[in-house]
Amino acid sequence: MHTPSSLPLCWQRLWQRDARHVVGLMSGTSLDGIDAALVYVAGSGRGLSLELKAFAHRPFPEALRALLLRNSQPGHSSVRDLALLNVRLAQLYAEAVQDVLHKVGLPLEALDLVGSHGQTVHHVPEPVACAGAEVTATFQLGDPSILANLLGVPVVGDFRLADMALGGQGAPLVPYFDYVYFAHPTETRGLLNIGGIANLTVLPANALPDDVYAFDTGPGNMLIDALAKRLWGIPYDPEGQHAAQGRVNESLLASLLCDPYFLKPPPKSTGREYFGEAFLEAYLEQARTEGITDPHDQMATLTALTAAAVYQAYARYVRKQHPLDVLIVSGGGVHNHTLMALLERYFAPIPVRTTADYGLDPDAKEACCFAVLAHELLNGVPTNLPRVTGARKATLLGKLCLPA
Repeated sequence: MHTPSSLPLCWQRLWQRDARHVVGLMSGTSLDGIDAALVYVAGSGRGLSLELKAFAHRPFPEALRALLLRNSQPGHSSVRDLALLNVRLAQLYAEAVQDVLHKVGLPLEALDLVGSHGQTVHHVPEPVACAGAEVTATFQLGDPSILANLLGVPVVGDFRLADMALGGQGAPLVPYFDYVYFAHPTETRGLLNIGGIANLTVLPANALPDDVYAFDTGPGNMLIDALAKRLWGIPYDPEGQHAAQGRVNESLLASLLCDPYFLKPPPKSTGREYFGEAFLEAYLEQARTEGITDPHDQMATLTALTAAAVYQAYARYVRKQHPLDVLIVSGGGVHNHTLMALLERYFAPIPVRTTADYGLDPDAKEACCFAVLAHELLNGVPTNLPRVTGARKATLLGKLCLPA
């Protein structure tokens, strides 16, 4: 990549380096907190190497989580709240960076770069009318310029918008990381990340970047967490214990799987706008109408929806062309034993493993992804995959914010 000669010498060196210490930050649609991964990353593309030095999770205070949740719901958000949250989240991201550096005793001055996904509060992947034209849009809070100046470290943020400017959905973006880290010469691999939303990346054996495809299969932990909060006043179903005590209602599950999102072919992406409170209310109303009043049965059926939606997506849109040799799972969903058991049952005899079997902490994967995307921006490497997002062409992702 051409290094701007007008930049200070220290920033010119940042561009010219082949290897960097980078912190990747991720706070997802589950709204549970901030994941921070410190990585040492070198090279580019399939020649890229990554070493995870440390991982830290900073939970959101309950008051902040409630404020984010309210401002993620159309009709309930406030422009004043959004402006304040944009700054408050940047402050918390700065604290998360300090947390992960402290784990290994790395001084802030030794950190080269931060890649921050930001907190998505609204995602509009399909064109809608706006003031006389149709637009797509996405909105992530936690301003990267504020973060850069709080830390005194360059920050890359707002990764999704460049792809959307070229007709893409701006999601999912993890497939580039999946490709450089997990592609295999002889195995066809499925990479499933279960955060608030579940997304599946397909890596055909010996894949080139244009061979990779991916999409959001539907809800991940989002509806499960919301139901746990509704029924038991807890933020999630620990290890899937409540779901394990119930029985899946197969009739209701089959009805849920006929939802238009599940039947829509890729490319596609979704979020809390679709699988949020309104969807949960409709689900509970349908469950009560069908006489499903036991809370454990309600949780069991909703948990099965996440797993069944993943398998249905595989069967409809992947299996015929690229039957999987293995499904590799990451994200918070790996800790839900009931959900993992359902995936194993649906996908049998395909083995279901976690990224831990491949040397990567399942909780750290998405944060590692945004460290890599930031690193590749400075390498001048496009990291959207047009086949995945639907963009007209590949492009550089992210805005680089330099501190004073």
